[in-house]
Amino acid sequence: MRGIGKRFVYVLRSEADPERHYVGLTSNVDERVAWHNSGPSGQTTRHRPWSLVISIEFRDEPTAVAFERYLKSGSGRAFAKRHFAPLGERAKRDGVC
Repeated sequence: MRGIGKRFVYVLRSEADPERHYVGLTSNVDERVAWHNSGPSGQTTRHRPWSLVISIEFRDEPTAVAFERYLKSGSGRAFAKRHFAPLGERAKRDGVC
């Protein structure tokens, strides 16, 4: 899927600190996750290793950029925490356990 622009929005969770998440935008999710886990610098180096929670493909880059921006907002962070939390955490929160 090269040459199509950055159309994937992804959410990572730190395995070292599961409360820590990172939201990004890329054209290649696998390469980007590998970079976060081995890259030389950046915001994510301190909380390695990272695992992919979800990646969402969009039809076009402007829509992906808008959704990434939303997930980085206050209400978007709340949305991500509510919908992309590990199943065990969701069950506890929803009183299913």
